Amino acid sequence: MGVRDREVRQMLRDGRLVAVYSESGARGVAKEMLDLEASPVAVVEGLPGTLTLLADGGVSDEGVVRWLFEVEEELEARPIDALRDGRVHAVRRVALAQAF
Repeated sequence: MGVRDREVRQMLRDGRLVAVYSESGARGVAKEMLDLEASPVAVVEGLPGTLTLLADGGVSDEGVVRWLFEVEEELEARPIDALRDGRVHAVRRVALAQAF
């Protein structure tokens, strides 16, 4: 993906990314969470705050990833795609309702 493992691990520790375990037991991060066009590679704008909001609301990492990648009716898109499109406030509004 153009980003070093240690950078991803640091982003995970900082709460800027979230990872889940696959059925095979491997821990992974979806590439859609990263802005691969940025130099250096960066986390999609608005994602860290959205992750914090959901985590503070008691949503598990698995629940966060599931929510990010399922179409939300109010957004008419997957939340991760809405974030990538710059719709941070709309995503946070929906996330707030989801978390609390």
